[in-house]
Amino acid sequence: MCVILAGTILKVLESFFKPVVLAVLLAAVFYPLVKKLNTKCRIPWILGIVIVYVIFLIIFTGLFNILSSSLLSIIDSYPRYEERFQTIYTAIQKSFTENSDSSLLNFFFDVNQDQTLLENISSQLNIFSIVKNFALNFTNFLAGFLKSSFLVLLLSIFLILEMKCTKLKIEKAFSSQNSDKIHDMLGRIATDITHYISIKFFISLATGLLVFLSCLIVKIDFPLIWAFLAFILNFVPTFGSIISWASTTAFAFLQCYPHPFPVVFIALTVLTINLVLGNIVEPKIEGENLGISPFVILVSLSLWGWLWGFLGLILAVPLIVIIKIFCENISFLQPIGILLGSIKRTKLSQK
Repeated sequence: MCVILAGTILKVLESFFKPVVLAVLLAAVFYPLVKKLNTKCRIPWILGIVIVYVIFLIIFTGLFNILSSSLLSIIDSYPRYEERFQTIYTAIQKSFTENSDSSLLNFFFDVNQDQTLLENISSQLNIFSIVKNFALNFTNFLAGFLKSSFLVLLLSIFLILEMKCTKLKIEKAFSSQNSDKIHDMLGRIATDITHYISIKFFISLATGLLVFLSCLIVKIDFPLIWAFLAFILNFVPTFGSIISWASTTAFAFLQCYPHPFPVVFIALTVLTINLVLGNIVEPKIEGENLGISPFVILVSLSLWGWLWGFLGLILAVPLIVIIKIFCENISFLQPIGILLGSIKRTKLSQK
């Protein structure tokens, strides 16, 4: 009942909780930087916060300007790509309609001869509805993030200011035994979340840079857009990389048809980048520090994606890590923490 009630509250009050959760995660990322500036460089705490956030705003503003100019270029080039799409569509439709009784399309679908090929595929697979919903969620996420960015920054700044004296507050609020336990739990949460986000950020950045270089090699238009898409979607486990690969390959096909080499090159290169960085490099660096079951991650993606849309997909893993650590540090919730953990982590704890 508590879980259902919590889910209902998170769904109903999502406009309130989203900026707060983003501010907490942003503060968790910037807190180690501010702390290093304070301890190693002897820079005052407030001045360190100002330095970190000014650098962040400069990078964010520059990236936003580059992306906005690229998006305007896409809008200006839309008629040219619409014409190419119509050419490809006509060629595919002609190849299917010439021998419709024995075509591969008829093997999988019941083709309505009164509809076009595009209408047949859309009615059978509902592709346009899926793409439309994803694009709408992604657009709403960006619009909501930009609208609430000032509030997120303000909340995260005040939270980092509070973090300096968190230990003292906990010691005064709780008994010595409980205060140590709470402090250790908050320290584990901060360490694991910072560890996950930092690794994910650099892996996503490397993915975006490699996709950008791949697009430059075969002269695919708007390489910054596909690099940014790969960077953002890499934060969504499994599904993000698939969507990034499919969209980049589809655009390469649209631009380069009927020449196969650029399309094959982009498809194989982006697939290799995602497989190597996502399935080999990232697990090796990350190790078993998070210790979350893959099944739990997929369920978490479905749940948080339904609750908060695209933002929920990005926040799913950090939030499930927080829930797992919280359960592990409360005696009657420890069985839930074990069930949320991975098999390797459970075997290591038994040894």
